[in-house]
Amino acid sequence: MLRILVPTAALFLGAVLAQPAAAQSGVDLVKQAVAAQGGAAAINAAKTTIIKGEAKHWEPGQSYSPTGEARFVGDATYTQTVDNAARTARIDWDRDMKYPAVERLKYSEITTPTFGVLIDDKGAQQPMSGIRLAAHLRERERASPRLLVRALETPDSITALGDQTVGGRSMPAVAIKTRAGTFTVLFDRATHLPAVVRTRDDDSVYGDSNYDLVLSDWKDVGGAKRAHTLSFQLNGGEVQRLTLKEVTVDAPIPANTFAVNDDVKAKAKTAAADAPYQWVLRRIFLGRFLDSDKVYYPENGGFKLAELAPNVQHVVGGSANNLIVAMKDGIVIFDAPVDGGQSRWVIDAAKAKYPGKPIKQLVLTHHHMDHTGGTRAYVAEGAEIVIPGQARPFVEKMIQAEYKLAPDALAQQPKPAKIVDVKDAMSLKDETIEINLINIPNPHADGMIIAHVVGPNLVWVTDLISPRGPISRSPATVAVGDALRKANISGATIAGGHGATAKQADISPALAAN
Repeated sequence: MLRILVPTAALFLGAVLAQPAAAQSGVDLVKQAVAAQGGAAAINAAKTTIIKGEAKHWEPGQSYSPTGEARFVGDATYTQTVDNAARTARIDWDRDMKYPAVERLKYSEITTPTFGVLIDDKGAQQPMSGIRLAAHLRERERASPRLLVRALETPDSITALGDQTVGGRSMPAVAIKTRAGTFTVLFDRATHLPAVVRTRDDDSVYGDSNYDLVLSDWKDVGGAKRAHTLSFQLNGGEVQRLTLKEVTVDAPIPANTFAVNDDVKAKAKTAAADAPYQWVLRRIFLGRFLDSDKVYYPENGGFKLAELAPNVQHVVGGSANNLIVAMKDGIVIFDAPVDGGQSRWVIDAAKAKYPGKPIKQLVLTHHHMDHTGGTRAYVAEGAEIVIPGQARPFVEKMIQAEYKLAPDALAQQPKPAKIVDVKDAMSLKDETIEINLINIPNPHADGMIIAHVVGPNLVWVTDLISPRGPISRSPATVAVGDALRKANISGATIAGGHGATAKQADISPALAAN
């Protein structure tokens, strides 16, 4: 009996020890990680933290090629000052932008648990939108060395998960529910340190996406280990990298660091209950975020139709525009900015303006996210999607992506997409109107359609020309000028995908040939 029991017990013990790391309790995994970082006392010890760092940003939705690498946006230096007890932070940014324009952006952001404030380079303050504050609070929580310590204070917030994968590595993981969101934390098997902090985000172009903070380059700071390289990755592609160059704890903070004017504080908003996180964060990275809870237009604004000619409407009022052209048997709409929300407004407005006419075609000028994010609404509507031929892989991937986190109309009622490529040129016409589409060479995107509505002599152009002030000559404007000359178009009105309209004759110096 003894000879049987001893090996059986040994086998049982061996089986227990051989269980995968995922079988550990979630609390134990978090405890190991906190210990590996130096322990809760060391992590919590710092009353203030001042970080001087460097940043780099990229944007996949602004790549030159639809299948190419993310566009490098620019470099930055920053100083982050944190009052850890009050959970209040200030970041002073100095951004050397390379795209979409070569410029210097200097500004500061103050975030507290209840409101946020922007400060421009002249010191003027304004309250943050609720969606910006929500995004920043979530990202502060994601990157905080205290994330795991706080989780241990409320063990019910921790749930053990099966192993998760990033970059081909399988790691034990837990889910941690916080007031800023739910994070999946992956742990390095050898060091027990947190390796990745993940959220699942819905994105209007890429669908359900992994947004990962990958932590590396751990160094001792005041008795606790802290990651000094923070790589933020969307579906494995880097969109932000922060490199901590100097970290100081318990240094005195100047009294006016977090000072907010009373009138600004009175107008300040609390964090939005939810936010289009990817849109907010990546437009901030790009330096082109419209800081409004209305997302598409300023708080006191709205979309409207501006009639450019009989049966031609310019959708304006937002950060990006559409063009609506009513033909005899249907409606053609140009571009699908931002996401399905703007597309739904435009579809409904077009149908109301031209009763009984279906949305026949959506023409996408190019693949960039601020002009394609609402495409799926048109597929759900049954419209034919007309695109520059180069953009087909990008558009097909967007249409086929998984949208379970925030199911849109196409996810709820799937249907095949009808896609038509414009290689060089294409004409849409009937006895009432003619639209000529031209896929032109240009420096902005590989695959760019401009459209000439012949009768009223209107030209639709996105990004290469944006009529909202003086238009200077550039390789982009010259590309448009070359195309207009080749097509023998003169005296036209140019309607912009951003901004308003301009007369071809008035901007002729910008269109002049090299």
